[in-house]
Amino acid sequence: MQKQKHLCENQSAIPRIILGSSSPRRRELLGYIVTHEAHSPDVEEKPKSGENPGDYTLRNAQEKAAATVSACSGAGHQAKNAGRGIVIACDTIVVLDGQILEKPVDSADARRMLAQLSGRTHTVISGVCIVETKDMKPLRDKTFKVETQVSIKVLAPAEITAYVATGEPMDKAGSYGAQGIGAYMIAQIQGSYSNVVGLPLTELVQALRDEFDVHLW
Repeated sequence: MQKQKHLCENQSAIPRIILGSSSPRRRELLGYIVTHEAHSPDVEEKPKSGENPGDYTLRNAQEKAAATVSACSGAGHQAKNAGRGIVIACDTIVVLDGQILEKPVDSADARRMLAQLSGRTHTVISGVCIVETKDMKPLRDKTFKVETQVSIKVLAPAEITAYVATGEPMDKAGSYGAQGIGAYMIAQIQGSYSNVVGLPLTELVQALRDEFDVHLW
C-alpha cells in the first residue's frame, strides 16, 4: 500500500499532534496536512439556555480539547506523553434563522431539516480549540470560530426522500454532506469549503504557525 502523502513530510520537525474528534471527515482532512493521532472525546453536545450558536461551538471545542488532554494523560499513555504536544478539537454546526440544526435523530428529522434548507442560505460555524502541552500538561490555548455561508438549491420532496434513503445525512449536522452525494445540492459557498466539511484548514494551519510556531511545510 502506498504511503499517504502529507503537506508536512518532516514529522520530526513538529510536535506530537493529537486530534480530539471521532469524525472520520476531520481525521481525513487533518491527515492531508500532517500525521496525527486521533482520540474520541466523550462530551455532551447540548446548547445551554440563552447560548448563541457561536458561543456554543466554541464551548464544545474547548470541552472536547480538555477531554482529549485528560484522556491522553490517563493510565497507559504516560510513555508517549513526554515532550511538546498540540491538541486540536473542533465542533461544527449548521445554523438557519438563528436555529441550530444538529445531526438528525431519524429519517423524518433529516427530511424536515433538508426541507428547511431548500432554496435558502445558511451558516456553517466551526469552533476550534488548540491546546499546547508539555508532558501532556496544558500550557496555553487558542480558541476561534470560522463561519461559511452555504446556499442550497431548491429541493423537490422526491429528491429529499431519495437523498435521505442513501443514509448519508444521518451522521451530519444539517443532514447533508458537502463532500459526498450532498455536494450536488450546494449552489454556492462563501468562505471556507473545508469548514463546511468539518475542519477549517486554512485558519487552523495559520493559527498553528502564528500562535504556536508550528510550521507544516
